[in-house]
Amino acid sequence: MKKKIFLLLLIAVVVAYGYNSINHKYKSEHKPKVDVSKTDEKAKEALTFCRKNNFNQDFCILIDMSIHSGLNRFFVYDFKQNKITRQMLVGHGCCNYPWSQTWSKDDPTFSNKDGSHCSSLGKYKVGQRAWSDWGINVKYVLHGLEETNSNAQSRYIVFHSWEKVSDKEVYPNGTPEGWGCPTISNANMKIIDPILKGSAQPVLMWIYQ
Repeated sequence: MKKKIFLLLLIAVVVAYGYNSINHKYKSEHKPKVDVSKTDEKAKEALTFCRKNNFNQDFCILIDMSIHSGLNRFFVYDFKQNKITRQMLVGHGCCNYPWSQTWSKDDPTFSNKDGSHCSSLGKYKVGQRAWSDWGINVKYVLHGLEETNSNAQSRYIVFHSWEKVSDKEVYPNGTPEGWGCPTISNANMKIIDPILKGSAQPVLMWIYQ
């Protein structure tokens, strides 16, 4: 009897593993496509904001949190060329889920509340470059410009890199979730850092859904 139960359990495990492998492969081969028209519309709004507020009018950073975290959703948008010139993964806040896991990879929650460990939607000014304990030891202070992200500084929400974030898309897996900071891979920060350092005007980062 024990052998039969063991064999049944073993068969169940093998079947479940096989199903998960097939399902994972299918999803990997049928990744959702980014709605470029949505990004373009956001970029138009962003450019109007940048002109009005004397921000950098060459480019901005758009982060579309409606996109699965295992897909590229961090976009450097070139206003001159009217297109995305860089795209990469970016992590969001875990909120009440465990830190560094991916439990909200396709349905994140947002909050401006201190201690929530959630990301906040809204427009940010990318501020001072400083030392970070994370990633390549570079961070940029973020200044929330709206009611939805007004506590960014008091919550120590900054833009930094993290070794847990992949250089490339990992869908259907997700990107590890932190405590609310937008995080990219170390390699990608090495690309973005000189771009931000070279800007004479404030750069807009807009996190939206």
